[in-house]
Amino acid sequence: MTLDQLRETVGIKSGDEVVEIGCGLGRVGQQLAPLCARWIGCDVSRHMLALARRRLATYPNVELHEISGFDLQPLADESADLVYCTVVFMHLEPWERYGYVLEAARVLRPGGRIFIDNVNLCSDRGWESFEVHRHFPPTQRPAHMTKHSTPDELTAYVTRAGFRDVRNREWDEWVQVWAVK
Repeated sequence: MTLDQLRETVGIKSGDEVVEIGCGLGRVGQQLAPLCARWIGCDVSRHMLALARRRLATYPNVELHEISGFDLQPLADESADLVYCTVVFMHLEPWERYGYVLEAARVLRPGGRIFIDNVNLCSDRGWESFEVHRHFPPTQRPAHMTKHSTPDELTAYVTRAGFRDVRNREWDEWVQVWAVK
């Protein structure tokens, strides 16, 4: 599903150097690595990166990096053609979301593409999950609760970071935004 979404929105080219923010155990990387020149997975969890390393061991074009949760260090400026982040923004505060969009702008080459998504607060299913989570008392809210976005929020991040040709769509309970540096 994610591969199809990326193909439809930002495209995947065989010469692309691709960065995933929040790669987890490499589920998407396993699909993308055979299709691009280099796939770089970044995650805050050393444990998830170990799982990804095992899952992606047969792909010589894969790199994995543990990141701080606030930036894409150690990736160099203008070193990638595509940066995407899927099913991760729901775990982040708005400032960190925008920070990662700014980091994507830093690591993308001119003409590079960004794709981000999150659960859409404006969708019926997104609102249902918001209502469920709202009823947890503040002192009993689990850390993994979904933090929703709106189409305007994600579009604003990408636009304010200097991207052009910004587009968005609402898809099921998701909002997806993509653009070009």
